[in-house]
Amino acid sequence: MSLWSDLSLGVTGLQASTNALNTVAHNITNADTEGYTRQQVELDDRRYITLSKTGSAISYQQAGLGVYYSNAKQVRDYFLDKTYRTELGRQDFYEVSKNTLNEIEDLLGELNGASFQESLSDLWTAVQELTKDPCNSVTQGALVSEAAEFLERANSVYSDLAGYQDNINYQVLQDVKTINEYGKKILELNSVIQKIELAEEKANDFRDQRNLILDKLSALCNISYKEDQYGAVSVQIEGEDFVKGSLCYEIWIDIDSQTGFYTPYWPQNSNYTVVAGGDPKSVDDTIFTTDGKKGDRIYNISAAHVFDTDRPISSEANTDVGKLRSLLYARGDRRADYTDIRYYEDIKDSVLMNIEAEFDQLIHNVITAVNGVLETAAGVRTLSAPSATAQTTDPTLPDYYDPNDLAIYNAIKAQDSKWYEGKEYKIHEDVDDKYNYMEDEKGAPLQLFQKSTTDGYTRYDLGTGLGAYWVYNEEEMPKFNSRGQIIDNEGNVIDQNKLADLKYSLYTVSNTCVNQNLLQTPSLLGFRLPDGSEDIVTMEALKKVFTEEVYTLNPTVIKKVSLNEYYSDLVSQVSNSGYMYSSIYENQAKTVAAAESAKDQVEAVSSDEELSNMIKFQSAYNASSRFINVVDEMMEHLIMSLF
Repeated sequence: MSLWSDLSLGVTGLQASTNALNTVAHNITNADTEGYTRQQVELDDRRYITLSKTGSAISYQQAGLGVYYSNAKQVRDYFLDKTYRTELGRQDFYEVSKNTLNEIEDLLGELNGASFQESLSDLWTAVQELTKDPCNSVTQGALVSEAAEFLERANSVYSDLAGYQDNINYQVLQDVKTINEYGKKILELNSVIQKIELAEEKANDFRDQRNLILDKLSALCNISYKEDQYGAVSVQIEGEDFVKGSLCYEIWIDIDSQTGFYTPYWPQNSNYTVVAGGDPKSVDDTIFTTDGKKGDRIYNISAAHVFDTDRPISSEANTDVGKLRSLLYARGDRRADYTDIRYYEDIKDSVLMNIEAEFDQLIHNVITAVNGVLETAAGVRTLSAPSATAQTTDPTLPDYYDPNDLAIYNAIKAQDSKWYEGKEYKIHEDVDDKYNYMEDEKGAPLQLFQKSTTDGYTRYDLGTGLGAYWVYNEEEMPKFNSRGQIIDNEGNVIDQNKLADLKYSLYTVSNTCVNQNLLQTPSLLGFRLPDGSEDIVTMEALKKVFTEEVYTLNPTVIKKVSLNEYYSDLVSQVSNSGYMYSSIYENQAKTVAAAESAKDQVEAVSSDEELSNMIKFQSAYNASSRFINVVDEMMEHLIMSLF
């Protein structure tokens, strides 16, 4: 080889060492940069020059032309990335449940410095004091006052639960926006990476940005991804295409008209109908819809939900991955009340709906049980529907029905617009318009707790010979569709006005108040029988309301408790569930930490290793420099010798 070739050989060494040192410096500079992956230098031989070919030789005589800096590859492990992202999503799923239960425990445990249990205990104490002296206006006033305090605190607790439900609902909206932004950013980075790498360069820093977005996206939802031969990544969320090719399929939001709750859905999987009077120009103005309506389209999203929250939570099925899914589980699909206990299988996975329903069930039980005692004292009786074979002639037969009661039943039925087969009526005869024991000024049975918006009883004038009766306005149990919307018997979603009427028929925490007349004049309770004696039977019945162990938190609980014990058991249930989810979260956090540690061992920058590489490449640089100097001196010597 010539000296000029030797000089070129040294130059390639300088260039390769310089590029390698730049890579090392880049690694050290970005050691603390979020999402950065260390880059590893790859050096390759330049082509060889064949000097001679001898058949007897083991190999040809060749001379190399030096080295070149071929690549700065990212050091990543696909399987570690996949494991880390799955476990991170699972950690965030259980973190939402843990935080929700901790927040609920705080709401139930303390309320402006006093626990709700205190108000329930104060009501029980007022009942106990009343039984000692039932006709005393002071003890009667204490009962009414404590009942009002009980409802006030109950409303505060339920409002706080509903407020936290709204906060979670807002987080759902924000997370959907974030996911869509991540999708658009991945699409943008795909384009940048493809353009750079078409020129046979490596877009490592842009790949780091994209990988960091995939990490963050995996915490929000269950994702799968794949890189094609051109360097573009396609992403799926819950098995549906999210980023593919040149498109990002954004998630849309449906806003329920009854609850205001947000439901993420895939517009490409939904069906829509075009309606007259809409504005087609506004179809693509926003990703958000209101109850399926958008511009001149009405969307049916029943088969387009991003997350199927009807599926049970399971690690095997990967239904416990992602913060957004956990938020939807925790929030539920509606405000829950005691009527939802009937559908416990539908609400058991929703932390907030579960607690709202169980808490409202406590309030409902107190309200109806106390009112029931007063109704019994007033003489309210139940008129059952007569059987098909009922007869009115022989009282000794089991199917006998009092003819007068039959006439009353049929007369009420004729006026009752909500009559149904087998209906029972709780009735109280309105003998006269004068005030009687346990009656209000109109003659209706006296109630301590009343509905805020509707009457507890309706007066029916049944005509000559039958007289007038006060009939109890029963509570109408709502029916729900798969979206948690209240529907009528034909399956149609009930509009807001009719929904309000239906809700107003219930004795719920948000629809009950203490009788205003009793607040002003507690002595209306009286508790003195017409013969002048104290109503001891009613007093014992009131005590039994709070001490009888006949209640359960939900259908899955076997233990029966009294109303006095109900709330403490509810708090204990929340505490135990919170402890369980905290344990799961802590174990999951350890799993994520282990996966992250294994990932960092491969991907993270090691200062010691980089400093070692710096010394190595600096030594290589110095060696190349000395080699060039030697060649330069030889060339100078030869040139000077010729002259």
